[in-house]
Amino acid sequence: MTYDVGALRAEIPALQSGVAHFDGPGGTQTPARVAAAIADALTGPLSIRGRLTPGEVNAENLVQGFRRAVADLVGGDPSGVVFGRSATQLTYDVARTLAKDWAPGDEVVVSRLDHDANIRPWIQAAERAGARVRWADFDPQTGELPPSAVGDLLTDRTRLVAVTAASNLLGTVPDVAGIARLVHRYPGALLHVDGVHYAAHAFVDQPGLGADLFVCSPYKFLGPHHGVLTASPELLERLRPDKLLPSADTVPERFELGTLPYELLAGTIAAIDVLAGLAGDGPGGRRDRLRTAFAAIERHEGALRERLEAGLAGLPGVTPRSRAAERTPTLLLTFEGRTSADASVFLAARGVHAPAGSFYAVEASRHLGLGDTGGLRVGLSPYNDANDVDRLLEGLEAFLRS
Repeated sequence: MTYDVGALRAEIPALQSGVAHFDGPGGTQTPARVAAAIADALTGPLSIRGRLTPGEVNAENLVQGFRRAVADLVGGDPSGVVFGRSATQLTYDVARTLAKDWAPGDEVVVSRLDHDANIRPWIQAAERAGARVRWADFDPQTGELPPSAVGDLLTDRTRLVAVTAASNLLGTVPDVAGIARLVHRYPGALLHVDGVHYAAHAFVDQPGLGADLFVCSPYKFLGPHHGVLTASPELLERLRPDKLLPSADTVPERFELGTLPYELLAGTIAAIDVLAGLAGDGPGGRRDRLRTAFAAIERHEGALRERLEAGLAGLPGVTPRSRAAERTPTLLLTFEGRTSADASVFLAARGVHAPAGSFYAVEASRHLGLGDTGGLRVGLSPYNDANDVDRLLEGLEAFLRS
């Protein structure tokens, strides 16, 4: 298929401002269709879920449509799709729930490559249960986290392994399927995968990844601000989260506290449909069209990344920290004798938004020797084009001369 970045850009009102956005890893800009779906849900008849009145029917249809859309996105079961306020909230919830069955001597494995949302909830849950925390380290020179870095830590007491499918700081894409095969050699060990950054750039195959639990955030892929957790309904049936007495005890409802924000569900359906629509009107259902669309997105973003890296190679004093063989189009840059914060401010004045920091991946930033300061994160998104990349390179060249 031909990837029409101009057509996608025309759907996103925020891009009319003229700003070149490289802040997608922190949240993408929103297509008008997504905003319209949110407005339509709010302004149509809307009530508590049911099958009696038009408002009840609309609410029920939005919930079921949301679950089907997310299941198509990740290759899962609609009955295993859980809404949450954020991936952080969902991870805390499932960590507290799983830890009810942990005991002193049990073990949890976390990775220094991860966002803190896939580290701290597990550490805190382990501490309360008296379980031991073991750390998997990535190579700071390459950014790689090989399966052996996790596998060497596994024992018969391992209860949970938490790992990212893609680093939000460096873009590193570990071999999650390889890690999963090692984890699942141990009965009772579960693999929790942070797919927040990954789902924005790659076609997700949760069964293929071997992830027992997978979280992502629609606002990273053109949707509204909330999180999603997906798992097999059979696994969710085994978990007993805290809930109100009269609230539903069915799966996945037992994990969703209070009335769902139906308008956000509508926005997420629309965002997934926008992504699937990038495949055009080809054959197959939404899952098939998402497969085709993400293949095109990867080619488009990969070409832009090559253009960017070629330009960076000609700029003295710039150190790219993103070096893994498999990675998303996300680069972390540092500057000789200059701060990344100053670079971000300079670029912003030129209409180029590339933020600086550690972006909650504080363990990764420290492991790289960058402390809590991090670097300049340049994140490509499906709507970036060659002109954006050239403006960024021109801005960095001017910054280095200034």
